[in-house]
Amino acid sequence: MLTFTTKSTKETIELGRKIGRLLKKGDIIAMQGTLAAGKTTITKGIAQALDIKDTITSPTFCLISEYSGKMPLYHMDVYRLEGTEDFINLGTDDMLYGDGICIIEWSEKIMDELPEKTIILRITPNDDGSRLIEIDNWQNGPVE
Repeated sequence: MLTFTTKSTKETIELGRKIGRLLKKGDIIAMQGTLAAGKTTITKGIAQALDIKDTITSPTFCLISEYSGKMPLYHMDVYRLEGTEDFINLGTDDMLYGDGICIIEWSEKIMDELPEKTIILRITPNDDGSRLIEIDNWQNGPVE
């Protein structure tokens, strides 16, 4: 497991950039963390590393946002889904097994449907405003 602590929004975005530079087509990131933990913030950095020029916002109400850059980015928020069947019915197979990157917020609800290679990224806000970021199942080299 990789562990990082970021002390500001700027540092969280920069960590996202470092992660994004190492992602490969087909990578899936299962994001976990409480409301306002920083899931969308770190996604902004990942998108910047993929040369995505669009503004990244939480896909809470639209469920899936698709962005174009060096490779497609599919940013999903499954918070409002009832469970895995709803996720399957969204038709996400092409995204999960395609040529882009998938980032799934609130992934705890659908982990049974994600491939073994899924990268798990947990964000825990601390009382001092910093964020503890833990990454499990990372196979893409050192994040520097």
